[in-house]
Amino acid sequence: MGALSGVRVVDAATLGAGPFVATMMAEYGAEVIKVEQPGSGDPLRHWGPQKNGVGLMWKSMSRNKKTASLNLRLRAGQDVFKQLVAASDVLIMNTRPSTLRTWGLAYEELRDVNAGLVMLHITAFGAGGPRSDQPGFGTLGEAMSGFAHLTGEPSGPPTLPPFMLADSVAALTALSGVMMALHHRDVGGGDGQLIDVNLIEPLARLLEHTVLSYDQLGLVAQRMGNRWDVSVPRNTYRTLDGKWIAMSGSAPSIARRVFLAIDREDLLSQPAYADAQGRLANAVEIDRLVAEWISAKTLDDAMKTFTDHGVAAAPVYDVVELLEDEHLVQRKAFVPIKDPDLGQVTVQAPVMRLSRTPGAVEHLGREVGADNVAVYQGILGFTNERMMALSEEGVI
Repeated sequence: MGALSGVRVVDAATLGAGPFVATMMAEYGAEVIKVEQPGSGDPLRHWGPQKNGVGLMWKSMSRNKKTASLNLRLRAGQDVFKQLVAASDVLIMNTRPSTLRTWGLAYEELRDVNAGLVMLHITAFGAGGPRSDQPGFGTLGEAMSGFAHLTGEPSGPPTLPPFMLADSVAALTALSGVMMALHHRDVGGGDGQLIDVNLIEPLARLLEHTVLSYDQLGLVAQRMGNRWDVSVPRNTYRTLDGKWIAMSGSAPSIARRVFLAIDREDLLSQPAYADAQGRLANAVEIDRLVAEWISAKTLDDAMKTFTDHGVAAAPVYDVVELLEDEHLVQRKAFVPIKDPDLGQVTVQAPVMRLSRTPGAVEHLGREVGADNVAVYQGILGFTNERMMALSEEGVI
């Protein structure tokens, strides 16, 4: 019994942000029904690396979900969808507002069939502005939030992340909203509600220090590579054996330990190095001192010294090193799952460690419509005759 056992979620979104919310809820016991277009399914099925024609990202994103095919472009499909919504607690969608209105599936209409419905609507730009009906992906959120402007070397171009950053941050934000809305409904005795999340604002919220600096000081933050203008030292440093170490001196006590570790205790008596603002003013020189010391040490030797001195430093891993890390192995951060299509697959375990109701990965993503019988007959009570008719009409 997971923490969300008894909560039914309809995941009718595609690609990244919306489905990721449903994935996390499924890990903790929610009954998640993934609704897809018959035949083609979610475009995420065709993203990224494939093995034997099976999308690997899709397999993990659809863990623990039931899959049901349903053509929402047809009136009959919209009617079936409303029946499913009426029997559910949460609905997740990322379809453009104008399309939802055309289909008769806007929140105002769905609320009439289920007053307790918590509907999450994740779109590129969110409701209420001139761009609300424009399509977009996480790349736009990474650009418009200010993230890309800050990322990269000072002399280089704005840099985008090689993964779904804006989608993932939006999903984590949206999950909090869903849980708040369920708490309001089930504990506070309220009705359901609509949750409006876009792909720009959640990431911009994490970068709010740039807004504060501009608002109060007139400063426009610029790219600094791996450095950061709030703490020193903070960078990645190359070791003698060609490896890399990342370091952060965010806390004053940690920054002082760095000087002890690199045999520069003498600097602690100088305000330019002992004081936080002094270190910021001398960031380039401090960075040089740390880089020179690390460059003369192997990764193992440098890490041993930093560990002995209590310095916040870590090796920069590739995926092989990540999976082999002794600490993460002991925590079972990555688990093997048997899959009928791919055999054994290593995926990341649920991240939040709940002591009484832990999450679990029961199975990976299934074929389009694999659970039609369980959903339409088991939940909605459709007969065999109706199932056959819906199939012949292209509805499911």
